[in-house]
Amino acid sequence: MTVSAPDPHDTARILVEALPYMQRYDAATVVVKYGGNAMGDADAARWFAQDVAILKEVGINPVVVHGGGPQIGRMLDRLGIKSEFKAGLRVTDKATVEIVEMILAGSINKQIVASINAEGGRAIGLSGKDGGMVAARKVSRTIINPDTRAEEVVDLGFVGEPERVDRAVLDWVIASDFIPVVAPVATAVDGPQTYNVNADTFAGAIAGAVKAKRLLMLTDVPGVLDRDKNLIQELSVEEARRLIADGTISGGMIPKVETCIYAVERGVEGVVILDGKTPHAVLIELLTPGGAGTLVTR
Repeated sequence: MTVSAPDPHDTARILVEALPYMQRYDAATVVVKYGGNAMGDADAARWFAQDVAILKEVGINPVVVHGGGPQIGRMLDRLGIKSEFKAGLRVTDKATVEIVEMILAGSINKQIVASINAEGGRAIGLSGKDGGMVAARKVSRTIINPDTRAEEVVDLGFVGEPERVDRAVLDWVIASDFIPVVAPVATAVDGPQTYNVNADTFAGAIAGAVKAKRLLMLTDVPGVLDRDKNLIQELSVEEARRLIADGTISGGMIPKVETCIYAVERGVEGVVILDGKTPHAVLIELLTPGGAGTLVTR
């Protein structure tokens, strides 16, 4: 089969259209949260790795934060460890947190690093524990008991939320021309204990600390949808809060949008929720006029 060469005029047009966006993000830091659900497809993983490598080549500084919930779930099943979720978060006991760290900071992290390197990038794997990057406090959540209707405090075990972020390691890695790939595990603020941190929350904290120009949250949905299931292309923080309050934003999208609000309020210029299984979603969002997904800004 003969494959025709791309039209040079089309190639030139694409480069001309992309140039203003390359200039907009030149030397800027872009944090990309790579969700566990978005990782499940081999083609999507390759497109993602290509996109991240290209960003670095054109002068943008990508920082990748990844999840791995589905992969953790599969490993726990293989080991016969039962997963329990409360208030939307995985209850993480001593045995589970060891598996979580092994999967997140080990196999998943190194797979992503290897994929980016295979596409011409220079990635290095880290976790929130490296260099004291992220210190976390124990998460406290409450739920309503369905029988008594009383509010109860839920003990999630070794689940944490970022308390502080030291950007020194990230700054050093970026300045050394590497691409940091960070697993969302952290050390406790008051000791050596390891905490499992929700990847969305972790990415928001990292993006806020480095004052990222963009935080891209890659997931398995197109973005935020209105009541008619149409994509909402842009939201202000105020509009996002209103849509949560009236129920338009519901379920698993609520914590994602709350992370968007959190990051914007900490200095991130804009946060985008987009479908990580769309071919070259990162490049489309950053370097084309139409973009992709839902942009949340102040």
